[in-house]
This record gives sequence, C-alpha cells and structure tokens, in this order.
Amino acid sequence: MNLETVMQELEALGKERTKKIYVSNGAHEPLFGTATGEMKPIAKKIKLNQPLAEQLYATGNYDAMYFAGVIADPKAMTEADFERWIDAAYFFMLSDYVVAVTLAETDIAQKVADQWIASGEELRMSAGWSCYCWLLGSRPDSEFSESKLADLLERVKNTIHSSPERTKYAMNNFIYTVATSYSPLHDQAVATAKTVGPVEVKKDKKKNSFLNASENIQKAVDRGQLGFKRKYVRC
Repeated sequence: MNLETVMQELEALGKERTKKIYVSNGAHEPLFGTATGEMKPIAKKIKLNQPLAEQLYATGNYDAMYFAGVIADPKAMTEADFERWIDAAYFFMLSDYVVAVTLAETDIAQKVADQWIASGEELRMSAGWSCYCWLLGSRPDSEFSESKLADLLERVKNTIHSSPERTKYAMNNFIYTVATSYSPLHDQAVATAKTVGPVEVKKDKKKNSFLNASENIQKAVDRGQLGFKRKYVRC
C-alpha cells in the first residue's frame, strides 16, 4: 500500500462524530475522524513500514499522523527523527499517544525523554513524562535507575503546580505509574501523591478540573493492580 491508498482508506473510515470528539480535544483540520480501532485491519496488511510512516506523518492530517505511529519502526528512528516528530505534534494526543508511545519502544527512550522533560516546552515535557509512564508500565523494574526515578518524583513534587497545563496531566500520571508499576518506589510515590494533593488544570472554555494521584493509586491498590506491566506499548 502507498500513501494515496492509505489516505483513501482512512478517509473512508472517518465519521463526523469521531471528528468532533478529536477537535474538542485539540485536533484541527485536516482530519477524517477515524476511530483508532478501525485502523487495525489496515495496520495488519502493512505491518511496520517506516518510509510510509514518515510520509503519513508529514501530511499534517491527524488520523494519518496517528496511523504513522501504529506502523512506524521505532528501532529505525533516530533522535533527530523523534525531534522532527515532536516538533510537528501540535496537541497532546500526538505528543503523548503517538510520539511518546513510539519513543518508548526504542533504546534511546530515556535519553530523549530526559531532554524533553528539561526543555521547558509544554508538549515536549508532556511527551517526556508520558514516555516514562509507557516505559514503566511495560519494562522490567531492573531497566531503571531507582535513584534517577526518585529524583524525578522529587522534581514532580516541587514543580507540578507551576508547570504548563498539559504537562501537569503527564506528571500526575507519572506519580501514579511509579506507584503502580515500579515496586521499589511505591512508598515514595504514595507519599509524593499525598504531598502534591489535588492538581488544578485550567481549561479553555471549560471548567477547570482537578487531578488526584492519591485517589487513583488507592483504586489501583484496591483492584490488586500493583506491579502492573503491559505486554505491548503500542496497540
């Protein structure tokens, strides 16, 4: 399949209702409104195809960019490729669920995520923290430096309330993910969540919302989900 045929198939699967949901979350034209689950049959036919993924991502069409992440070959991507992708990721569904997810399947994931966390840019920071969440939820605890993650928890504790709005979501999720998926720092993550307390997130044209890592960690404990690891990062 080439770029033209994939774009035609994605467009045929688009629905106005789905499109409206994406737009309400920050997507903008061009987009078709294709549900991610509907993309699976096309992905099965293509498997991994980095050149095609690059062409799709470069279209600027949200659905094509998302699908690019599904068929990308992360191990074929360099740091420069990820910088290019994050530059074009104009809202969180791309930065956190396409770029960060793809990055999480590489050997350079932590290195790049660290740089993005330190960048001071909202979506880069959000992608960096999100990448750690994807990593912690899928890789053995032994792949991480306990002291480094402890330092990151400390950073979240000290800066989350003053961070950009979208970054707050990813940082809050980081506390939760360390508590539920990284056993050595469960207690520190629980303590961090309590110290941080509810995190207010301001929204354009909508009522502000509050994030509460403590409540979500307790729910995971009640469900017996401590130590959770997923088999695959990408669907």
